[in-house]
Amino acid sequence: MKMMLSSRSGKWIVLGIIVGIAISLVACGKAEAVKTAVSLKPTIQASPSPGFITSTPFPPSTDTPIPSPSFTPSFTPTSTHTPTPTETPEPSIRFAVIGDYGLAGTAEADVAALVKSWSPDFIVTTGDNNYPFGSAKTIDENIGQYYHGFIYPYYGKYGEGADINLFFPSIGNHDWKTDEGQPYLDYFTLPGNERYYDFTWGPVQFFSINSDSNEPDGVNSSSVQAAWLQQNLASSISTWQIVYTHYAPYSSGTTHGSTGWIQWPFKEWGADAVLAGHEHIYERLIVDNLVYFVNGVGGATRYSFGEPEVGSMLRFRSDWGAMLVEASRQKIVFQFFTRKHELIDEYTLWAEGH
Repeated sequence: MKMMLSSRSGKWIVLGIIVGIAISLVACGKAEAVKTAVSLKPTIQASPSPGFITSTPFPPSTDTPIPSPSFTPSFTPTSTHTPTPTETPEPSIRFAVIGDYGLAGTAEADVAALVKSWSPDFIVTTGDNNYPFGSAKTIDENIGQYYHGFIYPYYGKYGEGADINLFFPSIGNHDWKTDEGQPYLDYFTLPGNERYYDFTWGPVQFFSINSDSNEPDGVNSSSVQAAWLQQNLASSISTWQIVYTHYAPYSSGTTHGSTGWIQWPFKEWGADAVLAGHEHIYERLIVDNLVYFVNGVGGATRYSFGEPEVGSMLRFRSDWGAMLVEASRQKIVFQFFTRKHELIDEYTLWAEGH
């Protein structure tokens, strides 16, 4: 009896073991199936047709993706120097000054050769361009023979003239002697009324005035001509303003000396320098803080000095010569040379701020 019970119990035990194994196997299979399903979770793919999605057994995740951090290089900016624009310097100009020169001969020829050796931009004169009487018969011989290359238009017989006018005379008393200067006015083509006028070249505005007492617009400081000068000096925007004429406001010469009627308040009106002739000498004076030059040794007979005028700084009469002037926005340099290229005088004016 006991043996039968034991046999049955063993059978049940064996059966329980078999059932347990089967259950374990089934469980293992499900687990593998779950693993496989998880590993095969599909992803959403873009389709060739808008709105078409392939294989969507699971809805797409609505979680906002966290972007991967990107590296932005950092640097310390370096200072870059920006140059301050500078004004392009205006080229300087070089011009010659001759006076009382218009008497054909060796002295004038020598002075003309001196002037041409400088290759100046242009020439201004302090009068008496045509001795002795300002006649049309002598004007080309006295002027064109030596300076035709600076004159435009030039109709004389000594060669070709310039392409533009480079010769700016002031009228002298000898030029006025024939028909109130008509041969002079016919020979030159000048601005304005030609008796007095202005022009600008580079940083300089020039004012040629007629100091002969026969000038129709007058020669004293309250004349029409003086009012013209005062107004134009006041309105000038050039760096330098130079007045040139024939009669010398101040001079230590004995033949003519100083000329009272042309002692205008040039400095007060805005002039930086006054150039004149009439006395056949070279002299530099400073009067009322304004520089005056007397340049009358361009070819005619030379004169003598008397007692020095107040303000006379330098006096010379030993030879003929001419002035060379160089002007820029910074400074203006006046030089006087003899016909033998000997430097006699040099004077410099500096612009304000330099």
